[in-house]
Amino acid sequence: MTEDVLHTIASYSNVCPYIHLPVQSGSSKILKAMNRGYDREQYIDLIDKIRAIIPNCAISQDIISGFPGETEKDHDDTLSLMEYVKYDFGYMFKYSERPGTPAAKKLLDDVDDSVKTRRLNEIIALQNQHSMYRHQQHLNREEEVLIEHTSKKSVDHWLGRNEQNTAVIFPKPEHSKSGDLVHIKITDCNSATLFGEVI
Repeated sequence: MTEDVLHTIASYSNVCPYIHLPVQSGSSKILKAMNRGYDREQYIDLIDKIRAIIPNCAISQDIISGFPGETEKDHDDTLSLMEYVKYDFGYMFKYSERPGTPAAKKLLDDVDDSVKTRRLNEIIALQNQHSMYRHQQHLNREEEVLIEHTSKKSVDHWLGRNEQNTAVIFPKPEHSKSGDLVHIKITDCNSATLFGEVI
């Protein structure tokens, strides 16, 4: 993810200001064990560049809990990184061995499953807080939304996505269809979804 890419995203209105930037762990020690090719400081530097070049950019993450050798300090490093970034949303998992991978061949799966689960739950809870924080910033805004499909909870509502890739639920206007772009005023939210009405 070079600065050229960031400037390109910022320069073109048809490129959404949304970046999925998997981190996996906030600990430089664990990132090295994962062979990720970057450390905590380099990742934070990239986050700072994204915020400076694309101020309205949404950022999502992948995080693995309980990678071999992960200590409470390493876990705390992940939580503190999350606090720094405040991701819009994320994909969070417990580590499990996959046969044939370098980690399975070289590293002992030495973190107890109950510890992995507790750490994962802490990560998910913190991400839910941050998602709610980010979603609240959309309240009372007018946003362009791409209609995807009928909401799973109501045949009278559409589910679409705004330019930050956030799900938006709103009542179906007449003659609207999947693929349409509509302007929505955001009126409510939870940690997973925005809610609004057609302007």
